[in-house]
Amino acid sequence: MIAILLLLVSNVFMTFAWYGHLHYKNVALWKAILVSWLIALLEYCFQVPANRIGSGQFTGFQLKIIQEGITLTVFCVFAVLYLKETLRWNHLVACALLVGAVAFAMKR
Repeated sequence: MIAILLLLVSNVFMTFAWYGHLHYKNVALWKAILVSWLIALLEYCFQVPANRIGSGQFTGFQLKIIQEGITLTVFCVFAVLYLKETLRWNHLVACALLVGAVAFAMKR
């Protein structure tokens, strides 16, 4: 469970690193890149331990698929709350299919 929590925290940082700058389009691109890299450094401080800890419980494939499921979940919340975008039915169907992929990947 620690690996999953670390993956969750790392994905929050990475989502802000990749998409947080969209609220600041008037800021110079080089500044957005620099800030994004600094945020991504924090993300790696959680991602690397998550993968190390998780590798004892999950396969590499499972870790990656879990991470993608978490990424999608975090991004959906981020897009609605921070970017003020609408979550539509087709987005929910796509999310459900990816959750199914995560469940399928966990089968041994």
